[in-house]
Formats: sequence, structure tokens, C-alpha cells
Amino acid sequence: MSNPSVTIREADKENIDRVEALLAANGLPYQDVRAKSGDFFVAYSDTECIGTGGVEICGSNGLLRSVVITDSNRGQGYGTALCDALEDYARTNEVEKLYLLTTTAASFFRQRGYEKIVRENVPTSVQQTTEFTDLCPNTATCMGKNL
Repeated sequence: MSNPSVTIREADKENIDRVEALLAANGLPYQDVRAKSGDFFVAYSDTECIGTGGVEICGSNGLLRSVVITDSNRGQGYGTALCDALEDYARTNEVEKLYLLTTTAASFFRQRGYEKIVRENVPTSVQQTTEFTDLCPNTATCMGKNL
């Protein structure tokens, strides 16, 4: 597997439809993307859009959201590169710990150093996000990682 380079750009009115469509097509929460567009990013390899993901900052904590790579680009290391870029963004914004909810990718995130945690032990600021309160099922695996 190669080690591809990924550039992330903030989702804006030009590409917000693409973010919503990619999330919806992959069964990921998309309902609040427009309200939180500053938290979502489009991932590019050169000029090709290869995925999307988000970081919702809650003080020194953050929520990693809806990381997805396009079907034709999966299995090439882009997911890892996208997560690296999103974690770098979080660090730059003084996030010390990232949390996430997943129904399908716990093993991927475990390989990245995320550990399963009890949902109720997540800081209140993260628990109050739309993803925690409304968009992700209670059955989703909750994970966290110190940055």
C-alpha cells in the first residue's frame, strides 16, 4: 500500500452538496452538514476529490466526524492520510483528545490508536453535539484518542 498525500479544504458552498451526497451514499450522518459546514472538509489527492471528513471542536476536545473515502479510492491508504490531516487540523486548533462514534470502522480506528470508551464518559461538550444527541445510534462504538 502506498502512502498517498491528501490535502483538506474547508467545505464551502461550492462543494457542500458533494459532502452531503458522499455521506448520504455511505450511510453516514449528513443532516447537519450545512449548519456545521466549517467543521467539514473535502479531501483531495492532487485535484481529485477522494473523500470527506470533519472535526467538531469542543474546547480542548473534538469530535472526529463522518470520515469516508470514495469507493474507487478505497484500499489505497487515503483513509489513513485523511485521518492524519484531520488530526493535524485538530492539534493545530489545540484539541487534546478526539472522540468518535462508529458503526462500521472500529477496527480501522483501533489501528490508529483510538480506544473504545463508555459513551457516558465522554466530556459533556462532546456529548452535546448533534452527532451524539441525534444522528448516531446508541449502538455505535464510542472511541477516543489523545493527540
